[in-house]
Amino acid sequence: MPKFANFVDCNQKFSINSQPLPVLKEGEILVKNLCTSLCRSDIHTYQGKRVEKSPTILGHEIVGVIEELGPQAPLRDVRGNDLKIGDKITWAIFASSPEDDLSKAGIPQKAKDLFKYGHEQITEHNHFHGGLSEYTILRKNTPMAILNNELPNEIASLINCSVATVAGAIRLAGELNGKSVLVNGAGMLGIIACAMASKMGAAKIIAIDQNKERLEISRNFGASEIHLPNESLQDKVDIVLEFSGAIDAMENSIQLLNIGGAAIWIGAVFAQPAVQINAEYIIRNLITIKGLHNYNNEDFINAVSFMEMNHKNFEFEQLIKTGFKLEEVEAAFEYAVNHNPFRVSIDLT
Repeated sequence: MPKFANFVDCNQKFSINSQPLPVLKEGEILVKNLCTSLCRSDIHTYQGKRVEKSPTILGHEIVGVIEELGPQAPLRDVRGNDLKIGDKITWAIFASSPEDDLSKAGIPQKAKDLFKYGHEQITEHNHFHGGLSEYTILRKNTPMAILNNELPNEIASLINCSVATVAGAIRLAGELNGKSVLVNGAGMLGIIACAMASKMGAAKIIAIDQNKERLEISRNFGASEIHLPNESLQDKVDIVLEFSGAIDAMENSIQLLNIGGAAIWIGAVFAQPAVQINAEYIIRNLITIKGLHNYNNEDFINAVSFMEMNHKNFEFEQLIKTGFKLEEVEAAFEYAVNHNPFRVSIDLT
C-alpha cells in the first residue's frame, strides 16, 4: 500500500502510514510523486507558527508522473498539450471551479470551492493530497503542465509555489525592461525574482537581506547590487518586490520608490501588527501598493516556461539540499529548521 507522512501538530513527530488508493472519481488523475520540496510554510507549520487542519499531508511543491487517468479526466494541460500516462507533470497548488466569479476575475486561488494541495485534512473521503506521500490524487479543475523530462526533479518541484508566486508578483509589477527593481528578502523567492527580473531586462536589480551569504548568492542570479537592511540606497527604484514580510521593510519600501513606483508585497503571510504608512506621501508620489497571495493560471504557465528555458542558465540546484527519503521526513524538517537552506527536497522515486 502507498505510504505517506502523517502530520498532526508540532508536538508530535511524523508517522509513516500506509493506505490503499481509492477509486478515482470524475475528473481525477493519479500521480506518482517524484520529488517534493519543503516550502517555508511547511516549516512554519512543523514549528507550530501556523496551524493547518489535521491530520494532514504537508508538501505542495511537487513534481510527479501520471500513473492513471480517471473517468472524464482532462485531455490537455494548461498549455494545450495532450495528457497521457507516463507524462512528467507539475500542478498548481490549488483546484477551483473555473465558473466561480473570482476565477473568472483572474483570482482562482481565492475561489469559494478552493482546494489546496498540502493544506487539506485527511478524511475517509479526502486523502493523498500532499507531497509528502508516494502518490497525489489531482482533483477536478486542477491546472497542470507537462514538463520537459530533462528538467531535474528537484528544480521542477519549485515551479508550482516559489516560481509561480514570483511570476505573479512580476505580473502585478508590470513591465520590467529598463526599470530598477529592488528585491527585499533574498530567500528562495527573492533569488528567483532576481533571476526573472534579469531575464526580463531590468536595468538594475538590488537585493536586500540581513544574511550576507544569501546576498552574495543573489549576485549569481542577476542581482547587480546588494545591501544589508540598514544600508542606504544611492537612488530610488521603480519597483519593490517585498518577500521578507518584515513590517519595517514594507514601511520603508514606500520611501524607496520613485514617483509613480509600485510596491508588491508578498512575504507577510503570518499574523503581525498593522503597517503604518503615510497616506499623503502615497498620494502625492502616485505610489501603488499591491498584495499577492499564491498565483493564477497565467502565472503558473509563465513559471513553467521560465524554468524550462532557464534552469541551465542559473545554478538553482545549489539552492536545494537533497538526499532525504520519505522515511527521513523528520530529519529533513529538522535540517531545514537548524540549517536554514533555501530548500530541502524529499526524493520520492
